[in-house]
Amino acid sequence: MERLSVSLQDVNEVYDGPVGLLWELIMGEQIHVGGFKSSMALAQKAGIQKGWKGLDLCSALGAGCRFLVKNFGVTMCGLDGTVTMHRKAQERVEQEGLADKIELRLGDVTEIPWPDNTFDFVWGEDAWCYVVDKEKLIQEGARVLKPGGVMAFTDWIEGPAGLSDEEAKRINMFMKFPYMENLEGYKKLIQQSGLTLVSVEDLTSAEFASYVDLYIRMLTDQLTYDALKIIDDDMEMFQAMGAEMAFMGEKAREGKMGRGRFIARK
Repeated sequence: MERLSVSLQDVNEVYDGPVGLLWELIMGEQIHVGGFKSSMALAQKAGIQKGWKGLDLCSALGAGCRFLVKNFGVTMCGLDGTVTMHRKAQERVEQEGLADKIELRLGDVTEIPWPDNTFDFVWGEDAWCYVVDKEKLIQEGARVLKPGGVMAFTDWIEGPAGLSDEEAKRINMFMKFPYMENLEGYKKLIQQSGLTLVSVEDLTSAEFASYVDLYIRMLTDQLTYDALKIIDDDMEMFQAMGAEMAFMGEKAREGKMGRGRFIARK
């Protein structure tokens, strides 16, 4: 599958501008499929324990860190490469009075600025699809895990039916992904990093298309005014984005793109 030359700068431009605000409008602060429900399922399956120290890679607005601190009694660090999201995350951590439990850093998730064996768990939710070098990301995540530590993440993936090159290019260009890994690819990267797979779940047929449909309905049935305000009432842009989301929903129903959940142990 062809990989696009999408850089961190391209992703920064998304989250510096109106598109990032649109994603937050329809997906909430967590900006991932399933929100609280999905985060709870991931944390429970990973066996997150009170008192653990975790690292959220591609921590965005810091909502994942805040979720884990408030619901599981952990302390968190977050690492993200998008300047605007990092700034907003710091502000929101302060607003919620969690600065003593959450440390956020701006940086490259393929060059993690913490020493070996630091964390009880490494966490990610629907964001590693933005990373060019997923192999290095997972290797770095494994490096900073303590022995016995857990890596738990969800991500958008190429589905079991597979995308054509043309379909993949269209979706990745719209979403600003360099590429989407597939289930087998992630399993291989995890095992190559020295981690032991605990569970791998393909959530494509179970949920992904229904969530895309939900986001489209929210934009067309409830949040049209709010969305148009964000993009300066550009109806052409609004309709074009809706068409791309509908295309992703179609590919999800065909089993060509979706989402996976992964748990591994060091």
